[in-house]
Amino acid sequence: MTLHIKNGLVVDTAAATTQVVDLFLMNGKIAGIGSAPAGFKVEQTIDAVDCWIMPGLIDCQARLRDPGEPEKANIESETEAAIKNGITTLCIPPDTQPPIDNSATVELIHHRNEMFGHQARVYPIGALTRGLGGKQLSNMASLRDNGCIAFSNAKQKLANNLVQRRAMEYAAGQRSLVIIQPLDHDLLGNGCAHEGAIATRLGLPAIPEAAETAALAKDIELVAQTGARTHFGQLSCARSVDMIRRAKAKGLPITADCAIHQLFLTDHDIGNFDSNMLTIPPLRSQYDRDALREGVADDTIDCLCSDHQPHEVDAKLKPFPSAEAGISGLDTLLPLALRLVEEGVLPLAELITRLTLNPATILGLPGGRMGIDEVADLVIVAQEAHWICRAGDFISKGKNTAFEGWDFRGRVTHTLVDGNIVYQA
Repeated sequence: MTLHIKNGLVVDTAAATTQVVDLFLMNGKIAGIGSAPAGFKVEQTIDAVDCWIMPGLIDCQARLRDPGEPEKANIESETEAAIKNGITTLCIPPDTQPPIDNSATVELIHHRNEMFGHQARVYPIGALTRGLGGKQLSNMASLRDNGCIAFSNAKQKLANNLVQRRAMEYAAGQRSLVIIQPLDHDLLGNGCAHEGAIATRLGLPAIPEAAETAALAKDIELVAQTGARTHFGQLSCARSVDMIRRAKAKGLPITADCAIHQLFLTDHDIGNFDSNMLTIPPLRSQYDRDALREGVADDTIDCLCSDHQPHEVDAKLKPFPSAEAGISGLDTLLPLALRLVEEGVLPLAELITRLTLNPATILGLPGGRMGIDEVADLVIVAQEAHWICRAGDFISKGKNTAFEGWDFRGRVTHTLVDGNIVYQA
């Protein structure tokens, strides 16, 4: 299908600009910007007046719970939620059941997305170690050849630093990206809240900042030792931002992201024991939240992700310390990003870069760019549409949101993948 999108405010992530200009799509790509290419015959037109047109969002950390946990979610439900909310690409960590440590599981995920998905792109991240057990290295070469875009041990512990070094050396030899969520499991213990006055007042087991920063310091040293290109995921502390900033200044091959809810919520939000606020890493202090925002603004933090973790209702009905951690984030990723623009953290084009161009570049994925012959993964957003966040309205099977009742501006009207309209409001 050839498609003409007119009158929209196009967000150019590469140039960090916005301008009202028409787009012409053909054969799954952007064929013309401003004017149609020679011989272009319009088959469908979308009037995007009063709308932003931006690259489809690339979520670099989203658990779809498939295979293995159908009571929580599946590829069908979560890809439908993704495209409704302007997310055209989902990167899934390897802690599925079974883990993504062999080619058969990778092929199963691709097959299920082809059979039941809603045309969102789904990319598996392979396991660093077999079964995520932390002892024996996985066959990264085979996993890469079968479609894994990077390698991680998710939140699972590695047996020792030598295993981690060997894994990073193997990945470096394959020129593959390693993704690490820095966690010292001994310091993490059975904690569920940021170590501070709130956890003390509520009598909750605490997680010190050092559970992240001590691990991060060691991980950065191993990057320097091995040269492995490494992406640090879901950072939560001010000191972590400073450590990444200094490591980048030294020229180490490092990038980083944080979950977007960490830019809005703090440990004060858990004051009524709302288990929807239970996350790992935990919601940190106001100081940490502000430092994360500064890190996003100065490009120390390259990407924002949903850290989507859908749960069934029962998983969140337990007492706070024993409830399952995580927030269902697909429905709130874009509206929270737009709120960051409203609050002056970054201009629109630069903010959208953190959700599109940067993850595409880091992970080697299509999309994220507005240019001739670029893949036509696009989202059209009504600028002034206001809506109230209600978990009952989520397409995702996970209704565990921390943003119930929030008033958001900006609503997706169309999502396109490969130039095809896969969602229309």
